[in-house]
Amino acid sequence: MTEALSLRPATPADADAIRALTREAYAKWVPVIGREPKPMTADYAAAVRRHRIDLLHLDGRLAALIEMIPGTDHLLIENVAVAPAYQGSGLGRRLLAHAEALAASLGHAEIRLYTNSLFAENLRLYRRLGYRTDREEVFPGGTVVHMSKPVSG
Repeated sequence: MTEALSLRPATPADADAIRALTREAYAKWVPVIGREPKPMTADYAAAVRRHRIDLLHLDGRLAALIEMIPGTDHLLIENVAVAPAYQGSGLGRRLLAHAEALAASLGHAEIRLYTNSLFAENLRLYRRLGYRTDREEVFPGGTVVHMSKPVSG
């Protein structure tokens, strides 16, 4: 990519842009699971205050984001959203690498995430990047796959 990339922490003023990008990014999954995925209905005004959300801009436009929740011994990736125009371009992988570096800087030995079992392309990506399946959890309307990866510091 020759475009200018910049990454910055979200502020409360970014909540609407976060919501809009996430809704666009996850819209393709609605027909797959028959409902809006959890990130499409989240309260981003609250999330931006409680979680760490980093925004990736490409040539000044919001292209992707990652929402993370630091735990006592791990970093949880709550949401990775890439604008449809940039899906498949490597921005998601960049954000996951960013989260791994953040986890290491916080002294965590592990990074965790979860996804819907029907999001096959996400599962393939996470496995290619070294995430392992820890467990599957059935809930009304689907199955959540919990995954983790050791972080090298």
